[in-house]
Amino acid sequence: MHSFSVATLVLIVTCTAIPSASGFAARDTSSRTRRPPPNRTRKAPTFSTDEPALERRRAPHQFDHTKEEARPFLDNRLAVKEQLSNDDAPLYTFQDDDIEQATIIPDGTHLIYCSLDELFPNNADLGLSHKFCTDGKFRNDLRDAMREDIFDSTPAYENMSEKARKILLLPDSSLQGSWRCNNHETLRMKKLTAVLKQHLGEQSPTGDEFMEAIGSLCGSEPSFHWIDIVGVMNRRIPHSWHQDTGRSRGGDTKTVLLGFPKEDNYCGAGVFSHAVQLKYEKVAAKEHALDDPVVYSGLKVDDEYIVRPQFEQGKEIVLFRDVDVIHSSPDVAYRSSVMRFM
Repeated sequence: MHSFSVATLVLIVTCTAIPSASGFAARDTSSRTRRPPPNRTRKAPTFSTDEPALERRRAPHQFDHTKEEARPFLDNRLAVKEQLSNDDAPLYTFQDDDIEQATIIPDGTHLIYCSLDELFPNNADLGLSHKFCTDGKFRNDLRDAMREDIFDSTPAYENMSEKARKILLLPDSSLQGSWRCNNHETLRMKKLTAVLKQHLGEQSPTGDEFMEAIGSLCGSEPSFHWIDIVGVMNRRIPHSWHQDTGRSRGGDTKTVLLGFPKEDNYCGAGVFSHAVQLKYEKVAAKEHALDDPVVYSGLKVDDEYIVRPQFEQGKEIVLFRDVDVIHSSPDVAYRSSVMRFM
């Protein structure tokens, strides 16, 4: 043990720096250079008045859906129960319809319902419609497999990262590609084939046959475009009336919707797009871009004209020509998704 003299201890105490009241020795502020305070005033952006402003292009379902109109949140399941199909709605006419030149649309041809069982009439024991409507796991597996197969076989997605793939394949994310399979040298829809076999047995069609069967309902000269649409959930949105192209290329070319309900044994609205049945064919102007939607921005349609197609067993599919109706995402959606084949 070290020993210190009294003189040494006194010397140590008197030479020790005494901290300031804040616990740290005071600094000589005169020796420190201070930075000027940052300029927090942002300059307003400047724009050239010589260049015309570019109009922002949006998908049809985005038009008129302001945040204020899309609220408040609601229980969609309860809300759709209050909606009737209104299949017998009167036919709608536009003020600019050329009655002398326009083609009258035959009654009963605007919206056509179809069962999944009708896709494979030679396989009556398949029970596809019943299985689809009563087995949620089958529907989810079917949808996931279709999305994965299309994603993995679409060139536009091939260079995406695994992280991007996972995001795009999330069940609440819309996805698009092509439904065409007969132009592939080998089986394209491998996961879908496995799901159909697992749930329906050995007699099930291949995934390619399933896709082509639905796509064949599009008629002649289809575009082969496919999209899985989720849409806005848990709130009411205003209708945004439009046509996808304003054309029926082959005269019999149709849009085909395959609905995926939110629950088993579902019967009701909120799965398919809403539609207004027209008295006269509404064909896009010749100068209108071939695959651009025809948007009727700001069009308000009385409720008596609006058809809200009902999903139920035997009516899993809806078909229509794009010149026979104007349509919109449902004002209240209650679904997992709806797949559109064109």
